[in-house]
Amino acid sequence: MSERIKHVKSIGNVFQDLGVKDADLHTVKADLGLMLIDLIAKRELTQMKAATLLGIRQPELSRLKGGNLSHYSVERLLGFLNRLSQRVEIKIKPSTRTRAAETVLAK
Repeated sequence: MSERIKHVKSIGNVFQDLGVKDADLHTVKADLGLMLIDLIAKRELTQMKAATLLGIRQPELSRLKGGNLSHYSVERLLGFLNRLSQRVEIKIKPSTRTRAAETVLAK
């Protein structure tokens, strides 16, 4: 007989679902990290070439590509995007009664 697996519907932020402190910050960093990884892959850059473009050492790039973003601030990740010829825009809007305040990165 199979056991029933208990599940809970996500609220839309895996870090909040797991009870991680500063969940919104982790979400923003994860989104930026994914954008960086995607850009590097689309340009078919080697880790050495990408590291040189970003102004970091190859082991740091490897850590970033592995999803270890704890060593990087949002500001630094945005700087990496700039170095990959990306224009970064930050828009602030008041929240509405129907939408709670949140941090969202447009892709």
